[in-house]
Amino acid sequence: MAIWLVTLILVVAMLLLITERLPVDLTSIGILVVLILTEILTPREAIAGFATPAVITVGAMFLISKGMLRTGAVGFISQKVFGLSRGRPNLAMSMILTIVGLASAFINNTPVVVLFIPIVLSLSCELNFSPSKFLIPVSYASILAGTCTLIGSSTNIIVSDLSAQYGFGSLTMFELSRLGVPIAFFGIVFLIFAAPKLMPSTRNPVCELKDDANRRYLAELQVPRGSSIIGEEPDLYFSQKYSNMEVLELIRYSHVFYPNRDLVKIAPDDLLLVKGSASDLVEILNQDIVELTLAEQGMNFGTEQKESLIVELIIPPESSLLGERLAESRLRLDPDIHIIAIKRRELHYTEQKIKDIRLEIGDVLLVRCPESSLDRLRGETDFIIVEDVHHQIVHKHLAGRAFLIFGGLVVAASTGLVDIMVCALAAAFLMILSGCLQLRDAYRAVEGQVLLIIIGTIALSAALEKTGASELYAKAFLSLFTGASPVLVLSGVIFLTSISTHLLSNNATAILLLPIAISAAQGLGVDPKPFIIAVCFGASACFATPIGYQTNLLVYGPGGYRFSDYLKVGMPLNLLVLLMGSVFIPVIWPF
Repeated sequence: MAIWLVTLILVVAMLLLITERLPVDLTSIGILVVLILTEILTPREAIAGFATPAVITVGAMFLISKGMLRTGAVGFISQKVFGLSRGRPNLAMSMILTIVGLASAFINNTPVVVLFIPIVLSLSCELNFSPSKFLIPVSYASILAGTCTLIGSSTNIIVSDLSAQYGFGSLTMFELSRLGVPIAFFGIVFLIFAAPKLMPSTRNPVCELKDDANRRYLAELQVPRGSSIIGEEPDLYFSQKYSNMEVLELIRYSHVFYPNRDLVKIAPDDLLLVKGSASDLVEILNQDIVELTLAEQGMNFGTEQKESLIVELIIPPESSLLGERLAESRLRLDPDIHIIAIKRRELHYTEQKIKDIRLEIGDVLLVRCPESSLDRLRGETDFIIVEDVHHQIVHKHLAGRAFLIFGGLVVAASTGLVDIMVCALAAAFLMILSGCLQLRDAYRAVEGQVLLIIIGTIALSAALEKTGASELYAKAFLSLFTGASPVLVLSGVIFLTSISTHLLSNNATAILLLPIAISAAQGLGVDPKPFIIAVCFGASACFATPIGYQTNLLVYGPGGYRFSDYLKVGMPLNLLVLLMGSVFIPVIWPF
């Protein structure tokens, strides 16, 4: 009876985590409550996850990553790319993917991608290329590099801790590097050559916010009924009539089309997101073929002293705005910010439709603000101004201290001098004590949602183990491979874990499937270590969809991607992990 009850709880929890009908952190708390009320776990067993070394280590790593970024210890390298790229986009992006990979091998990859989104967008303006060619590769490079070291991904830390709890020893700092580095190398090389050919070519809305005579402005224009441009192809029409004006997006019934990619003709009531000079915008408005939307009536295109600009803001994972109703958020109450629209995964919501929208990771807000307020907005941590490389104030004079502290962490953890949890706590403490990280920033850096997911799924995993459900699932899984070799079963574990991580978070996937993988190995009478390693690599192989990983969601809006764009380069990378894992894990970690 207990097995079927915990199975029901597992199914309901997975559905809630996948659909996010409830916030994932609330679902995690609900898991703890239900397991206690059904007496599957005692209260002490249910909350044991709060005290696990993995949770404490992951929490400390959030602080360390924030300290490294705040001091410019990672970001200053990007400034060199502008000079060294010599005007060649492919060279610039090869350097950026390498930097992203090196950084993500040692610190949390989410803030690394947050840092590099505006860098890529800025580079696309400087070197005249489409940012959509390279934003997905930046996310994928960070994920690939996360499997190169123990601290490269919170998933690795969790698997290491659980492996020790099951009696099979923890992972060393560079144990995963023997396979992780080759996979990351071949994956990044593939991205450098394949992404420019396979990724779409959408335009960057915000490039020119500097004071010069040739400045161009963003504007959202509505096509009135009876307009002479109805039935025209926007890209072709505007290139002929207004050579200096670009149509970036066409919005129809909340759906976003990209005229340089999608075959679409202008229809009544369409919205056009355009970029053009002040004279071009004034001229087209005077011809009465388009009109400013109600949300943009305050635009003056540089004709007054207090100039209004339209900029795009991205909501990052650590934003305090997440989950808030947009109409009630402090963004809406800010007198300098006028929200025009919000874009989410190819859907566009105008000012009249945003009152009930709750903000999510990767949402892109189109806002109007005075140019004089840009400096203040750049200091915010709740959103990123996409045109702005320096979206946060950095303290470069402290970079040396941050490098020294982080170097001590790596050396102490890799030599086994001190346990990884103690190293991470000591490094986080020193980051704050040395001034590399302010205490208020430290509290904001901790991603409580991620920690609660880990804690909730640890409790669920303990319930599966206690009731014997894990053993039952393992036997059911093994029945699919009756008479198969351990190598084939190992491939099945990698495949199953990789599929699951596209639906659940990578941490939840690892926690739920690790007991099953270990039981499967024991059922075959082989060493479970290769199967533990397989879960590490499979849980991080989230390349085929935007919803399984935070960094994939982050680049969705700025890149103007479709769901299918992730499959184009994501499926080959999933196949790369599956093949290299199946072939080399048994060689490096024998059965």
